[in-house]
Amino acid sequence: MATAVPKSPRQRLTADQRNSFFAAQLGWTMDAFDYFLVVFVYADIAKSFHISTAEVAFLTTATLIMRPVGALIFGAWADRIGRRIPLMVNVAMYSVIGFLCAFSPNFTVLIVLRMLYGIGMGGEWGLGAALAMEKIPVERRGFFSGLLQEGYSFGYLLASLASLLVMNWAGLSWRWMFGLSIIPALIILIIRSRTKESEVWQETQKRMQVTQTRVRDILRNPAIIRRFVYLILLMTAFNWMSHGTQDVYPTFLSAHAHHGAALSSVAAKWIAVVYNIGAIIGGIIFGSLSERFGRRYTIIFCSVIGLPIVPLFAYSRTAGMLVLGSFLMQLMVQGAWGVIPAHLTEMSPDAIRGFYPGVTYQLGNLLAALNLPIQERLAESHGYPFALAVTIIPVFIAVIILTAIGKEAKGIRFGADPGPVSGEAPATA
Repeated sequence: MATAVPKSPRQRLTADQRNSFFAAQLGWTMDAFDYFLVVFVYADIAKSFHISTAEVAFLTTATLIMRPVGALIFGAWADRIGRRIPLMVNVAMYSVIGFLCAFSPNFTVLIVLRMLYGIGMGGEWGLGAALAMEKIPVERRGFFSGLLQEGYSFGYLLASLASLLVMNWAGLSWRWMFGLSIIPALIILIIRSRTKESEVWQETQKRMQVTQTRVRDILRNPAIIRRFVYLILLMTAFNWMSHGTQDVYPTFLSAHAHHGAALSSVAAKWIAVVYNIGAIIGGIIFGSLSERFGRRYTIIFCSVIGLPIVPLFAYSRTAGMLVLGSFLMQLMVQGAWGVIPAHLTEMSPDAIRGFYPGVTYQLGNLLAALNLPIQERLAESHGYPFALAVTIIPVFIAVIILTAIGKEAKGIRFGADPGPVSGEAPATA
């Protein structure tokens, strides 16, 4: 049985720990950047290919559907040969595919490319989080968990700024957005090539050889199966919460039809910049606070506070109130999300930490994949404010309930003893 680690003086990160974390965060940032490009340009894509925005909204669904495939393939590979090589292959894959989206001759080709991109995106989070959390000092996991997860919001922020620069100011087409995304992605590949393998993974492999433990034995453990199902449900609620407050919001801000806020494209994108700053602040603050108050209580607090913000977020009509509502909403939503990299990796056995967090996360994404099309359909019949509120409120409640009935394993030492190899990592109520 692994034991909780007593408090110790704050440790400074080594060069390898910094490189590993920086590569993981940048990888997740660029994944999110490429994903959210679609959120800003799907109305332009609809015009290019002469189809409706509701049809183009399926692009996000196609990406999300394939993410569990990537998590499974790259996660199983990483648990077998280590984190480093699969992560390098992963970033090379999604960089090239994201770049090719710029040259799509029709909507069908773009759909196929976004599905392939989803495989790459699905592999990135689980492996990056596993490598980063396995290297970060135990007592600093909460802070770096929030910082890592908010790479997602930083990617959204960069997509907002890139859309302003490339489309609004330079007057270029949506294709340039995808074409330019390959440059920072290749920088990540260079950084990642300099990181060392996870020592926790290496020690776990040695223990498994000594004890003759096989991955299939761990996966057959009833406790591991129950926890796996629970985490999928939790991640489904979390992903509905995230995508429900983010994906359709730029369209709502600029739409004139369906009770949209009817702001200019430039104003809508600047609001996206502001609420993503709120998201980054929230992730870092509440990720850090989870080290003191626990993972579950921090998530529940953010979700409870998020509920009364929904009317301000969805029904405000002036730019100033929309800025305030969206800033506060993302402060809470991504505050809860800031806990997740630490929480999922701590709940995962050492031997399958490449596979377990990523697959539970991405299967939750799969079940939440219809969020944007559903919100678009609801907006067509009842308006955007209703579509936002009716999809967000139940999800906050689901996150609160699922988190409350679950457990956590804050402070366990990865690779400390044989417990986590066999799937017996502790989880405290």
